[in-house]
Amino acid sequence: MSHGYGIIAPALLLRYNINMFRFFPRSFFAAIFLVLILFLIPVSAAFGDGFQWAINGSILILASDNGKQGADPAPVLPSVGASFAWQLWGPLRIELTEDIYFTNYEYNSILGYPMACNPENRSAFVIGFVTAVQLTGVIPIGDNGIAARIYVGPAVDFRLVVLAFGLNHSSDFTGNIETDAQLQTDAIREYFWNEARWLLPVMGAGMDFPLNEKFLLGFDLRVWLPAYRLWTDKNIPAIDGWRFGVGFRITPRITSK
Repeated sequence: MSHGYGIIAPALLLRYNINMFRFFPRSFFAAIFLVLILFLIPVSAAFGDGFQWAINGSILILASDNGKQGADPAPVLPSVGASFAWQLWGPLRIELTEDIYFTNYEYNSILGYPMACNPENRSAFVIGFVTAVQLTGVIPIGDNGIAARIYVGPAVDFRLVVLAFGLNHSSDFTGNIETDAQLQTDAIREYFWNEARWLLPVMGAGMDFPLNEKFLLGFDLRVWLPAYRLWTDKNIPAIDGWRFGVGFRITPRITSK
């Protein structure tokens, strides 16, 4: 069984990403990286040695109980982002992070719940801006620049929800929320912005390794906790709303004087 899953899971991931990029250009990520770099370089110079920046790319897993909800396989999404860290004292830093992702959603009118889905079943297109302010501890390992990082803090997901691209046929707008793409998009937007469902505290850990004399290459594991599940969505499977991420980041090295 595990052997079969090892074959099926990569196939689903490949199929999902091919379909996603068919509806949204790959240049989207390149443009974001360029904007981040052009912004971070002058900011870094202005703040001096007390400020450190990083750019990162991650794979996000939006967990869900697909068997119970009848949804598509839990999506595995690419994201890009950046972080800005200020040293507080010794190994402690305060860090502002931003991660940007996008995916398609459909709406389960029976559960009253939006579900990330494959493009074939889409109603809404969602761009998420995950913003976090976290306390980060940096623990040097040896004298060659290797360091471990652990962090925790509040995070919010600001979601821009619009009608999915390519839905312009009369059959997409029936006046019935079970099949009407616009009604589903409105319901998805209302769901995400009500009951503080944007609140997703984050915790994680990572390692940085010297890439060359100027930069560090880092690897991170993160988890976002759906804090809103404490007061709402009691009828939804327990795993839904959890989010996991694995990724890498590039950080300029701070040279000691």
